Amino acid sequence: MTPNTLPDAFADLGSWMEWSLPTMGERSAQRQACSISDLEAFYHAMLPRMADVLDFLAEMAPDDAPAEAMALLHLAHSFAEVAPAVECFGQPAVSYGYDVARFIPGPEWAREPSGQ
Repeated sequence: MTPNTLPDAFADLGSWMEWSLPTMGERSAQRQACSISDLEAFYHAMLPRMADVLDFLAEMAPDDAPAEAMALLHLAHSFAEVAPAVECFGQPAVSYGYDVARFIPGPEWAREPSGQ
């Protein structure tokens, strides 16, 4: 479960916690359920903070990160989910695109051993 708090340095993003979703499927569903104006509001709140967010997250491994940092990571993932809709498509879904409801994502943190 995602906590309701973020690291202190990012408390100003706390009103966007509904976007702190742990899976790609949840983030995609949230994007498609929102209006473009809702997506733009989230995008414009996150954009000026993304450099700081990424610098903060670069200091820790996901397996060792505290819950508040993981909540911030999930917000960053949601920003990445929303950005193409705002920057490229101008709408929540891609017209004439692949129906994302048919896509079944695998484990997001699964990694193959190096060199395999």
